[in-house]
Amino acid sequence: MEVGVLGAGTMGSGIVQVAAQNGHNVVLVDLNEHILNKSKEQLKSILARLVAKERITREESEATISRVTYSQDIHDFRNCGIVIEAIIEDLEIKSHVFKQVEQIVPKGCILASNTSSLSIASIAATTENPTLVLGIHFFNPAPLMPLVEIIPAVQTSQETLKTARDLIDGWKKVTVLCKDTPGFIVNRVARPFYGEALRIYEEGIADFATIDWAMTELGGFRMGPFTLMDYIGNDVNYTVTETVFKAFYFDPRYKPSFTQKRHSEAGYLGRKSGRGYYDYSEDAEKDQPNTDKVLGEQILNRILVMLMNEAIDAVFLNIGSKEDIDLAMTKGVNYPKGLLKWADEIGLKTVLESLEVLFHEYGEDRYRPSPLLRRMVRNNERFFE
Repeated sequence: MEVGVLGAGTMGSGIVQVAAQNGHNVVLVDLNEHILNKSKEQLKSILARLVAKERITREESEATISRVTYSQDIHDFRNCGIVIEAIIEDLEIKSHVFKQVEQIVPKGCILASNTSSLSIASIAATTENPTLVLGIHFFNPAPLMPLVEIIPAVQTSQETLKTARDLIDGWKKVTVLCKDTPGFIVNRVARPFYGEALRIYEEGIADFATIDWAMTELGGFRMGPFTLMDYIGNDVNYTVTETVFKAFYFDPRYKPSFTQKRHSEAGYLGRKSGRGYYDYSEDAEKDQPNTDKVLGEQILNRILVMLMNEAIDAVFLNIGSKEDIDLAMTKGVNYPKGLLKWADEIGLKTVLESLEVLFHEYGEDRYRPSPLLRRMVRNNERFFE
């Protein structure tokens, strides 16, 4: 099957590499010639490094490069069996592009969006045959991150879903099935990792470095929330949070933070701007955390029970299976454990009691325990035996 990829940015380029290394002829289309050329040179550079590290042979590298066609014309998708869109997160632009591409590709060609949070149903609704449209959400960097979220719209046919999932499974990726709701699994369940950390900072309980230290040294997370937001980019992370908040009809659980908004407005975007929550200039002194273990455990437990509650609510609302939700968080964002399994280990009763303390203290709906958590505690149940 010939694979089309629309958008030669970081994500699109990564998807091209994955498809080409798995033996597919790939057409990469982007209107910007400079970005297209940059993608071409990056692929050569990445493959050269893999050859140097003896991960692949020179022949494999050359074969991969030969399979990729670079174009500024979407009509070059004319022979593709699937086209994966990886352009700007704008519903109107994506919908316009899908309508265009549908007129060019062969009958039966699957049209997929790599969106991280937009409605697949809305994108599909703009096409003549919405049964062929679904979401295929890779994680950055696509060649290295194993997880791919597969998101059927209400219009997507079972045949389309099976064909697409079998294809991505064949690329040696770990696929999880998600309901078409804002943020899907990962970007929905992960919101408290950022939001509650920001709230703890805003209350003056701890600074950025201390919160990050608690989550990495005591919690086992690879990056603390502020380091990770600086890595992602505060503008990007804030936009996703705002999008999810609006899409959930302003549910307080997803409320954005003024701290992050102000950092974004100030141009403190993180590593890419040289300053975010931390200063990345060469002569900057590294912020030192308060390593008081009692404080650290309070921070960790507060963020952790919020994450667990979100994962439990995702099961309650059938966003994904309990197995897929735990798999998504470990394979998609490198959490040290699946949140549901972790909740089992801590004890669901303990998780519920911690949330009820927060709910009672703040009186805010953001801390409301999931009905499923209450039910499982009442029935003395676990997620996994």
